[in-house]
Amino acid sequence: MKIPEYAKMYRENLLNDVVPFWLNHSKDEEFGGFFTCLDNSGKVYDTDKFIWLQCREVWCFAMLYNQVEKKQEWLDFAIQGAGFLKKHGRDSQGNWYFSLNREGAPLIQPYNIFSDCFAAMAFGQLYQATNNKEYADIAIETFQNILRRQENPKGKYSKVYPGTRSLQSFALPMILCNLVLEIEHLLDPDLVEATIAKGIHSVMNVFYQPKSGLILENVTSEGAFSDSFEGRLINPGHGLESMWFIMDLATRSQNRDLIKKAVDTTINILEYSWDKEYGGVFYFLDIKGYPPLQLEWDQKLWWVHIETIISLLKGFYLTGDERCWDWFEKVHEYTWKHFPDPKNGEWYGYLNRQGKVLLPLKGGKWKGCFHVPRGLYQSWKTLEAIEEKYKRSAHLEKEN
Repeated sequence: MKIPEYAKMYRENLLNDVVPFWLNHSKDEEFGGFFTCLDNSGKVYDTDKFIWLQCREVWCFAMLYNQVEKKQEWLDFAIQGAGFLKKHGRDSQGNWYFSLNREGAPLIQPYNIFSDCFAAMAFGQLYQATNNKEYADIAIETFQNILRRQENPKGKYSKVYPGTRSLQSFALPMILCNLVLEIEHLLDPDLVEATIAKGIHSVMNVFYQPKSGLILENVTSEGAFSDSFEGRLINPGHGLESMWFIMDLATRSQNRDLIKKAVDTTINILEYSWDKEYGGVFYFLDIKGYPPLQLEWDQKLWWVHIETIISLLKGFYLTGDERCWDWFEKVHEYTWKHFPDPKNGEWYGYLNRQGKVLLPLKGGKWKGCFHVPRGLYQSWKTLEAIEEKYKRSAHLEKEN
């Protein structure tokens, strides 16, 4: 398949399949916000509302409005979701709950800082679409709250006994690398640069392991290796997703060495985590090869594969490294063979190790309107950029 054909495939799946699926099935016409627990055909099977998924859907449709086409339907869809969040999403201290019931009453306390991360993303993107200062204020307040909480994200809701095995998690510094670019237009430039520098250092020096070329999911509070279930844990999807965040940051500063390191790390993680028997990327692994704690370790998940594709395409665009293209074709083939549902639309989320659909759902507590549309958009645009780069190169060769 040629590059323009790949680009068309990703664009059409986004605009003609995935976006209409969520538009048609997820809006709660009565109470506002979105249903994310959608079965194979898009029917609602549970009405609980998970804040981070509500925020992700607001972000998604605001982003499409900003980046793809000024469709009023998309903007209205995002605005109504934001209205539900403004009314019900936060506690009295400004922390975003984890989940609400359909009507908006809190179900689970704000223990999860990723609700806040995606709220900042959502309202920052919506401000770009509307210039409504209220949205900007919410994004800034939320980001400042994240920074205040980042050393102890779960606060009083943490189950860890203090002082025995104090670990820091990769997930928050990783997401801050992306979030800070999402709302850069709202932040003081010095804060942006400081957050970027800290994020790159955490990802590429603290959690990155030079000996293996892999990224750990948890390290000690001092940044050292912990020989424990949590300390040995590899989450390939997180590592692979974070590499395109790092590539974006490195492109911003024209740091070619950092781009190369991110590409090499992408390849290292893939070579370590690819299932050589059945194909696909494992969900969890142990860096020492021991049995992982997670019983779902050998599942194949939608978000892991689409995020891998983004990193491979960006890596190829930025460096021309043929390893990225070879791996892209391999991951693309597996992904498109197993995850998209040509009959009912959208993508399945969970496969067993052999690649069979494990859960016939299109959305739930963890899967919503985010990774698939974002990944399709990023892949489409990066493939177009690769094609344009080839055309420019061919034109220059012809001139010379």
